[in-house]
Amino acid sequence: MKNQSIVTTFIMLGLSSKPQLQILLFILFLSIYIVALLGNLLIIAAILSSFKLHRPMYFFLFHLAMVDIICTTTIIPNMLGNLVAVTKSLSYRGCMVQLYFFTWSLGAEMVLFTIMAYDRYVAICHPLHYSIMMNKTVCVGLSALMIVIAVVNSWVHTGLVLQLSFCGLNVINHFFCEIPSLLALSCTSVHLNEVMVFTADIFLAMGDFLLTCVSYCFIVRAILRIKTVEGKRKAFSICSSHLIVVSLYYSTVIYTYIRPASSYSFDRDKIIAILYTLVTPTLNPIVYTLRNKDVKMAIKKMLLYPGK
Repeated sequence: MKNQSIVTTFIMLGLSSKPQLQILLFILFLSIYIVALLGNLLIIAAILSSFKLHRPMYFFLFHLAMVDIICTTTIIPNMLGNLVAVTKSLSYRGCMVQLYFFTWSLGAEMVLFTIMAYDRYVAICHPLHYSIMMNKTVCVGLSALMIVIAVVNSWVHTGLVLQLSFCGLNVINHFFCEIPSLLALSCTSVHLNEVMVFTADIFLAMGDFLLTCVSYCFIVRAILRIKTVEGKRKAFSICSSHLIVVSLYYSTVIYTYIRPASSYSFDRDKIIAILYTLVTPTLNPIVYTLRNKDVKMAIKKMLLYPGK
């Protein structure tokens, strides 16, 4: 933490400097954050309260909801505070904490999307062996693997940022502490940071995306073999929601982290960052709830008949 003797506070420029627009943005993002938070909490409560949802698919959906809550809560409250504050600041320690938890949730969500794609592949392509291939031990093992990968990814990137010196400008042209915005402020070499970010993007983001695509190739092939129209419709309905969210998430993350810090345009990239920090966590509970009959029934029962 020696860098604190040089820079103790960062100034966050946020999304806009216009007072009228800041009020509108505050109302908009507060509303979206409430929807994201309540939606994910509803999914968690429904899965915990309904025995019917104690299955691998919902086990991982529970984890996804938890990760989304951590991601949005790490970023959005501070962003909302800066929208109405006169001094839009964040301490060095607070910035590093925010960076760590955001990077953790980013890695965890990508691995979860891949695990959920594999779960759908087993359910559709090997339905008779699903209970064996996705037993409790396998699910817990995959969950542990997700946590380990996310922790290692976060420790590496946060640790490398902690080694940088910030001795010039302390103004971050972003609404939260993200790796590219911090690398642009460093007055020491960021070559190793950029190499590790690029490596993580190739193996974690693009690797997970490739595995997800492979899973869906097998899923589509299996769906096309289903003889009944109703069977095809049900299978596509289960997977389409997952694929929509995955495509939006991976495309924006890969675009953001595949480039060197010198090529960033933060005014444009801030808009893109909104997609994977706020829009996707908000879409997850909406899409999975609206497209899933079991989850809707569990939520309805929980709200209308609490205690039963």
